[in-house]
Amino acid sequence: MISHLAAAVVIAFAAFMIGLGLLIILRPKLSARFLLAFASSARAHFLEQGLRLLFGTALLLRAPQMAQGWLFEWLAWVVIVTTLGLLVFPWRWHQRFAQRVLPTVVRFQIVYAFGLWGMGIWLLFGVLGMDPSA
Repeated sequence: MISHLAAAVVIAFAAFMIGLGLLIILRPKLSARFLLAFASSARAHFLEQGLRLLFGTALLLRAPQMAQGWLFEWLAWVVIVTTLGLLVFPWRWHQRFAQRVLPTVVRFQIVYAFGLWGMGIWLLFGVLGMDPSA
């Protein structure tokens, strides 16, 4: 049951990534506004961290059943540890970092879209038990 719920969360996150990549291609101005809103307030910061923690935990729980599970487990720990780090520091530090980094992300958002698609597809392959390297 928990494994199925974890799989659903990972699939939803993969779909979000693929959808955001599509939004970037189809509606770049709208996607730029979305991206620039990251860490824009305490509420946005904590929502982002909650979603990251949900995804990281789901990925960690599902990794043993996934193709290349060790790699997904490693990624899950990276997401969890960095999220906990962001929760320890004042959210305004995250906001200042985002204000410096996000304009570059927006400037190169087409490249970011391809990265989102790659990561989303890789997550889907993994959660569905398919090994793209085979």
